[in-house]
Amino acid sequence: MKNVNDSQAAHNQSRTTDVNPEVSNWNLPNILTSLRILFIPLFAWLVLGGHEWWAFGCFALLMLTDKLDGDIARSRGLITNFGKIADPIADKALMTAAFVCLNITGALPVWITVVILFREFGITIWRFYLLRQGKVVPASQGGKLKTALQTLAVALYLCPLPGWMDTPSLLVMLAAVVVTVVTGIQYLIDGHRENK
Repeated sequence: MKNVNDSQAAHNQSRTTDVNPEVSNWNLPNILTSLRILFIPLFAWLVLGGHEWWAFGCFALLMLTDKLDGDIARSRGLITNFGKIADPIADKALMTAAFVCLNITGALPVWITVVILFREFGITIWRFYLLRQGKVVPASQGGKLKTALQTLAVALYLCPLPGWMDTPSLLVMLAAVVVTVVTGIQYLIDGHRENK
């Protein structure tokens, strides 16, 4: 499980810089982003309904569209203001749904979701606040690792794996929590240095 924070900020900045006003919003990257948002309720229903493999498959497909929309937008020059706004919303909504649903099913401790979402939304709000003041917040270099770990951790929890995988899955999730917090702190430090 790409956005308006660290690695996802880098993803979105690369996708959304040099917006071409002549490009229609009706293009493939924006359609993929919209589909990602529309399919989140289905994903949540699959998780809460105990359809583990289907939930995992849906999550994998949605994450694939996250990569594809950015790649296509950059390669074909289909960068739009809609994509600039909708892409991070889709990313945040998907990851939030994944963590909350895993809490509801009892698969994941609530404190993990609280820590990760507090960091994610906290950094996003802080970044938008600085942007309103004309200040640019640099993307954290550890963002790609954070996103990769979160995605892998959620995928492991969605899969109906044998019991002996519980500990490795938890360790990956804890690693994701640590990297999420550390990159969040680094984000604040870098932002302070850039905007003194």
